[in-house]
Amino acid sequence: MRNMLIDAQTSHLIGGINKHKMNIEVYMNNTIGIGEHSDIIVTIELVLEKLTNYHDKLEMLVKYFPKTEEEKSDDKKRTDNS
Repeated sequence: MRNMLIDAQTSHLIGGINKHKMNIEVYMNNTIGIGEHSDIIVTIELVLEKLTNYHDKLEMLVKYFPKTEEEKSDDKKRTDNS
């Protein structure tokens, strides 16, 4: 159960990182279509702050809640049976 919760949180955080990275790419590559954001630099900085939040949480999750060897073994069994 613990392992599944760690995996779910990891997936959520990586999704948030990818979402904000993509938003920054859109701002950098398609500035014409973004009329409501007159100051693109400030907007990118705000999105970077959100990206940083997800990144920092992911680092803390990995650092303070590592998977145990028993849980890793259980993951392998589930993968092998699929």
